[in-house]
Amino acid sequence: MLNIGDIIFQLFAILVPIFFIVMIVFFVRSSKRRKEQLDRIEGKFDRASGQIPKK
Repeated sequence: MLNIGDIIFQLFAILVPIFFIVMIVFFVRSSKRRKEQLDRIEGKFDRASGQIPKK
């Protein structure tokens, strides 16, 4: 028979690594979206200022 403490420890031991993996994936995806958005803004600024966009 399992104690409540054992169950809580096992849940904690499983959920903590999952939480860190999810946070890393979220950070990578948000960084990628932010870079794409900055690239779009830079392209609009270049076109508005008459410069040729670099690709």
